[in-house]
Amino acid sequence: VIVNPNQPDCGFPSKHLAGVGVVFYVLLALRAELRRRGVFDAQSQPKLDNLLDLVALGTVADVVKLDANNRILVAQGIKRMRAGRMHAGVAALFRVAGREARNASPFDLGFAVGPRLNAAGRLEDMALGIECLTTDDEGRAWAIAQQLNEINLKRREIEADMQDTALLHLDDFQPAASSTIAVFDEGWHQGVIGIVASRLKEKFYRPTITFAPGGVGLIKGSGRSIPGFHMRDALDLVSKRVPGLIDKFGGHAMAAGLTIKAEHFDTFCEAFEAVGRAWLSEAQLERVVETDGPLEDEFYSTQFIELCDGQVWGQGFAPPVFCDEFRVMSQRILKDKHLKLLLEKNGRRYDAIWFGHTDGLGERARVAFRLDANEYNGVTKVQLLVEHAEPA
Repeated sequence: VIVNPNQPDCGFPSKHLAGVGVVFYVLLALRAELRRRGVFDAQSQPKLDNLLDLVALGTVADVVKLDANNRILVAQGIKRMRAGRMHAGVAALFRVAGREARNASPFDLGFAVGPRLNAAGRLEDMALGIECLTTDDEGRAWAIAQQLNEINLKRREIEADMQDTALLHLDDFQPAASSTIAVFDEGWHQGVIGIVASRLKEKFYRPTITFAPGGVGLIKGSGRSIPGFHMRDALDLVSKRVPGLIDKFGGHAMAAGLTIKAEHFDTFCEAFEAVGRAWLSEAQLERVVETDGPLEDEFYSTQFIELCDGQVWGQGFAPPVFCDEFRVMSQRILKDKHLKLLLEKNGRRYDAIWFGHTDGLGERARVAFRLDANEYNGVTKVQLLVEHAEPA
């Protein structure tokens, strides 16, 4: 039996379930069937709601669209985490990441818990991550979480080095003259190329594929895309136009993987770029920051932030981003890579930070931002997390 909500004629309304969601519904159906056969009654049946923390984690970490159904699954899982009712491994991963499970959010699952689990599969053996989630022994869970944290630190170091190398490869890259990016380096690690592709895609806003050595005479690529460019379909077209060029490929609209012979790299770059030119207009290669417009002064408050944080935001259901004009009172660079700002509007001043950016702003700036509650020395203040800024 194949259970897949995307099969033709499947009446299940939610088509964006992650694998973990599909399995959860299979278990619900199995339990109902066993109940019907008299194996147990409603009182003695297995409790499945205690799996919801894993369902939420898998749904967020798999970056599937948070449609109404997935938001319910994630909300229920997060509710359990905040109440302290979660698997020992999930609790240990929160602790090792320095995050508070009582304030759990989809952001924590996607950027703190998920990457630590995934690092095992990228660099070593995924069995470690699986044991972390399935053990009931808190001591064992904590020991594995610390191991996973170490592997993740190693993954971040490898990623930073690879990113620096990638930028050297792209030193003379002219975005205006190219619709796509494809980069290969002999020294790269297969397990991390997808993350590097993702970072380059963010920086240059082009469909990007990064390649690493993949066995004798082969290289493996991992691609990340932008809206309007279906990565898997693009690879399919390349393989049809140049038969034999791609050994194997697979994926979906926003991410895909492939294997080619090392000697075919240049040919692949040309064929991939040709598809990019045919499919993407200049307008599609311009990054668009969608915002909810300006925010009235009284909503720059921790209470409003709490209200927003109570919702489940994520893929396909983005958190609100506001946009307004501010006077730039001061700006300095933090840790060589982040811009710390003091902004002023209508006589009120706000701390702001623009992660990963060091270019200064002029006296006045148009800023797209999210609201964040920053706790320091027991005092909670409103902080603006800058998504984009430009001179006003």
